[in-house]
Amino acid sequence: MSELTTVLHGLLSFLVFAVVLNWLLKRWQLGQIYDKIPGPKAYPLIGTMYSFFGKKHHEIFYVVDKRTRTYPNIHRLWTGLMPEVRISKAEYVEQVISSSKHMEKSHSYRFLHEWLGEGLLTSKGERWFQHRKLITPTFHFNILDGFCDVFDENSQVLVEQLQPHADTGTPVNVFPFIAKAALDIICETAMGVKVNAQREENTYVNAVYEISELFLDRLVRPWLHIDFFWKWSQYAKRHKTVLGIIHGHTRSVIRDRKAALAKSPQSDLPTDGIDDGSGKKKRMAFLDLLLQGNQVNNLLTDEDVREEVDTFMFEGHDTTSAGISWVLFLLALHPDIQERVYEEIESALGTDDTKPVTMQDLGELKLLERCIKEALRLYPSVPFFGRTTTEDIKLGGYHVPSGTIVGIQSYHVHRDERFFPDPETFDPDRFLPENCEHRHPYAYIPFSAGPRNCIGQKFALLEEKSVISRVVRRFRLRSVRTRSQQLILQELIARPKDGIMLYLETRK
Repeated sequence: MSELTTVLHGLLSFLVFAVVLNWLLKRWQLGQIYDKIPGPKAYPLIGTMYSFFGKKHHEIFYVVDKRTRTYPNIHRLWTGLMPEVRISKAEYVEQVISSSKHMEKSHSYRFLHEWLGEGLLTSKGERWFQHRKLITPTFHFNILDGFCDVFDENSQVLVEQLQPHADTGTPVNVFPFIAKAALDIICETAMGVKVNAQREENTYVNAVYEISELFLDRLVRPWLHIDFFWKWSQYAKRHKTVLGIIHGHTRSVIRDRKAALAKSPQSDLPTDGIDDGSGKKKRMAFLDLLLQGNQVNNLLTDEDVREEVDTFMFEGHDTTSAGISWVLFLLALHPDIQERVYEEIESALGTDDTKPVTMQDLGELKLLERCIKEALRLYPSVPFFGRTTTEDIKLGGYHVPSGTIVGIQSYHVHRDERFFPDPETFDPDRFLPENCEHRHPYAYIPFSAGPRNCIGQKFALLEEKSVISRVVRRFRLRSVRTRSQQLILQELIARPKDGIMLYLETRK
């Protein structure tokens, strides 16, 4: 019996050794392929992640920036044992995201699954296609037109909140004010509920902020990429608590909106909204439209709806907060352009600032739109996003195997001197029609591009126009910091570190 046991142990040991040896051989072969691509030195187990060790949150962006400038166009990394290729050239970006071949998001997006599930941002394959098809009509022109009232009402609250800080000779950090306004807007347009973030403390609001920070805490610590270590970390415990608050709020709203929807005649919905129980009609929100669209084919469960609403909340809050803040910062640094924008606003909207701003009014603000686009070039809200290749491809003469994570550095794509001469200069006229005509279609990708482009980009531009026009209409802006002094903090999106400090002067 002991001899048999010895033989079995020996056979088992051999099999384990063979499996490990085969794995190591394959890793070595892959390593030979990836290491032909330029990049920083990699070490066993930690790969190239050592460059982040000991760095503070606000230093991470600049580590990535320096590395990308050291290895322009294309370079490779090792996140622990996982290889990754980063690209910052429009032609390479087009190869990866222009077709339906490489549509799966990168591995790091799985860290969002507990929060967003399989919403549009993280889903793939047939599920993504069906959900995208169902959600697309909710961003119809007529629906966006109805949202303009929400944009304007909350923008007016924003300028009233800022007013006490004007004409004091003391700068104010406008970022938290803008973030709360954007959260008020997204809660009302996405879920049809008012959270009054601009006037009141709110646990849901705080939870949305905190979960972004927890994502980055995990992303920059390779040992926390392993689920076992993550689950036993201090971050995971807090993550679970915060998720409970966010999901509980969304589920509660979905139950209420489904009940209200059941009471309203479907024919009333597109124009009149739904009865909120008080006899008054409420505007149709993204959630209402999603529930209504789902009545036809019943594709989505309540949890599917929750995932899509949470995704819309995530993608439509932080990104626009940052976008608006960066535009105001750049206008404050360029008083000549700021005054031209103000004159355009006065000409298009008139002198009566109590009159509601419509979608047609916002369409007249051509210079402001160019300023927003140029700010998104210099400070894309999402400076980096990822895909996973589904077949072997050649990028810049380098072989990139199927299954590789490819990171697209939009921040650096936008600084290609072939398409944007003197790229660090703020010049809204880059986006005059004649200057865009022959530009590479993947040289400017603030909303990604291709089949998985941002479904809410028109929504975002309208919201930014509405908020910025209200602020510039009320205040003359002057910045405390220069471009070099204003650091970037990369979490889920690129925020301004320590906010945006501006002097506000009330326009007479």
